[in-house]
Amino acid sequence: MFKPKVPTMPQPTGLITPPAAVVQHTPQSPTPLVAPTTAARPTVQLTPGAVLALVGGGAAVVLVVGAVLVSMLLAVAITGASVAICALVIRSLMASADKHR
Repeated sequence: MFKPKVPTMPQPTGLITPPAAVVQHTPQSPTPLVAPTTAARPTVQLTPGAVLALVGGGAAVVLVVGAVLVSMLLAVAITGASVAICALVIRSLMASADKHR
């Protein structure tokens, strides 16, 4: 019941004939082989100025992403600290309210 049954491929019955061959009776003239031409693509040349621009752009991206991530971390830290202070104040108020009753 719990053993999987693997399907088996049934054996072909009867004779199998190969497909008929297609024979062309018209002679064809040989076509000359022409080498394919490649489209002229502009090559990328890295000059020292281009390399400097790429390095400067990459550094700028890293600095901007780093600043955004640090500011998000700082916002989470400030929010957590303010929630903790609010919890302490509320706990203190509730404790003092219980003493005055």
